[in-house]
Amino acid sequence: MNIVLPLVSIVDDDESVRESLPDLVSELGFSVEAFSSAEEFLASGHVERTECLILDIIMPGMSGPDLKKELARRGQTIPTIFITAVKDDQVRPRLIEQGAVECLFKPFTDDVLQEALNLALRLG
Repeated sequence: MNIVLPLVSIVDDDESVRESLPDLVSELGFSVEAFSSAEEFLASGHVERTECLILDIIMPGMSGPDLKKELARRGQTIPTIFITAVKDDQVRPRLIEQGAVECLFKPFTDDVLQEALNLALRLG
């Protein structure tokens, strides 16, 4: 019997995040794909399968919030957890108001990520 794990897609231009975060997400019991840009994710063929999106806010090209808007325009509603290294107290409430499940400031703990993923999948 094949168990299909929920797919979490990570979009972050920071290579160290793309190398470390998938291992953690996988350890938490999810299938995972990582992408270096919003454009790469959109072209990947994984959009329809993605059950949760972990999305950096500030990236070259299309930003994280712009990707979320583009997905909405396409009729794709994927529960989204934003991550950012920029400590701005205005960012989190604004993104949650715009429909994000959570906004985590890097570095975040495994437990905080697990909580956010569980919430995203309950909402998804």
